[in-house]
Amino acid sequence: MKVKKIKAVIETGDDGCYSVYIPSIAGLYGAGETEDEAKSELMDAIEMAREHAEEVGSWDDYAPLKGDIDIEYVYDLSGFFKTFDFFDVSSLANHIGLNPSMMRRYKSGITKASDRQKKRIEESIHAIASKLSVTRF
Repeated sequence: MKVKKIKAVIETGDDGCYSVYIPSIAGLYGAGETEDEAKSELMDAIEMAREHAEEVGSWDDYAPLKGDIDIEYVYDLSGFFKTFDFFDVSSLANHIGLNPSMMRRYKSGITKASDRQKKRIEESIHAIASKLSVTRF
């Protein structure tokens, strides 16, 4: 059987903790003080959803969970900056060529970045990572 990839988004919850959810399945999420706790809760929720689907004999709402699955975790910007809190957001914004105030709004989740803006930030962070990966002392 083919393994299905399911995307799960890691973000900062309203309470400042982590939240992980699957956009394609309403109501399926995990939360915790750490990223690992939130992921673990999500996996528990997935297991409960699968058990429920088996019990009632209907996978309608949970069809993507049937069979072998692989969770692909992605960050929204608030989750990224919570996990990688050593980034100085204003300095990173200046390096990328973005407005530091806007980047702080992305970090806090007050404002959601457009897909184009997220791609620009992601590409810039990957470029920084490439430079760092060849650094030698």
